[in-house]
Amino acid sequence: MTNFEQDPFSKVLETLYGGLLEGVPWEEFLRALALWLEGSYATLILTAPGLSIPGTMVTPGGDPKTNEDYLTTYFASDPFQGLPEGEVTSFKEFLQGQTSQEISDYMSFLDAAGGDQVLGVDLRFPSGFEARCRVTRDRSLPDFSADDRDRFQSVVPHLRNAARLFERLQIEGAEHGVYRGAVEQLGVGTIILDQAGTITRTNAVADQLLDAGDGIRLDNGKLILGDRRFQKTIESLLTRIGDVPAPVRFKLSRAKGHDLAVVARPIHVPAILRGGANLALFITVPGDDTQLDPAAIRDLFQLTRMEATLAVSLASGRSLVDAADTLGIAHNTARAHLRSIFAKTGARRQSQLVHLLRSGLQ
Repeated sequence: MTNFEQDPFSKVLETLYGGLLEGVPWEEFLRALALWLEGSYATLILTAPGLSIPGTMVTPGGDPKTNEDYLTTYFASDPFQGLPEGEVTSFKEFLQGQTSQEISDYMSFLDAAGGDQVLGVDLRFPSGFEARCRVTRDRSLPDFSADDRDRFQSVVPHLRNAARLFERLQIEGAEHGVYRGAVEQLGVGTIILDQAGTITRTNAVADQLLDAGDGIRLDNGKLILGDRRFQKTIESLLTRIGDVPAPVRFKLSRAKGHDLAVVARPIHVPAILRGGANLALFITVPGDDTQLDPAAIRDLFQLTRMEATLAVSLASGRSLVDAADTLGIAHNTARAHLRSIFAKTGARRQSQLVHLLRSGLQ
């Protein structure tokens, strides 16, 4: 393979990995890739087999009308798909000798868009999604050479890794949204502190408690507790994160309403990351008679519908026998469900389970 200049290639890789966290991922990478391969523009499509519309299509520098026509009319019947996995392929070579009305229509579309000088690669992943990357040149430019194809091929392993990272980020982001929403429905306030005691993140429940300013409040980005003893507890925890083996629990008195139950849980991170999150506070109002939401508990602890319903019944103060009668199930069936609930939540006793559900914590 040709020994390419490293600076332009490094720029492509920098935009590939760095762009995953940008507001519009992939854009800068596609611009850099098109520039490096002397193309008019580059396109990335993230999709799954059988979809009539792709999940994502990014074409910086492409004509918006052409992109719209492709999505609405030609994506599903695009003949330039199903390429050999991971192998950069030329459009002309892939369709050489093939004839059909669909291919004829697509060729007319490409002709109107500027020509059929296209290099592409398809990447397929175990989860089922596909990444299709295409680089296009206008007909006024020379066609892609073997050297261009080799350069594109050198990017493929990195594109594969970046797509896998992107998939993981998307999945974890979606899961975080589910769990965050479930925790809020359970009435648990979450506050994340860095080593300096500055609040770095809160959820909606915590924001309400901070706005009320009763027992806890916000002062110039710092968390202030109404009880000075526990303020010192928090400050002490922040200075010895590495040697705190278990969560610390305490209650904060309030001038109005029920006390706040607080669990301070250290966040164990590598030493090089100590500038980030260091301590998580989970805050509930134990005396609050808020009705638990079975759907939220089901999502948070991955319970079945019946397990979540039984758990809510137990958390409302019913015995296992009463809960079974209320739900119309046999006592032995309820006991079997309870064992499964224990296994999934980590609780060992019914009283511990009730506390767990009421606090949303382990």
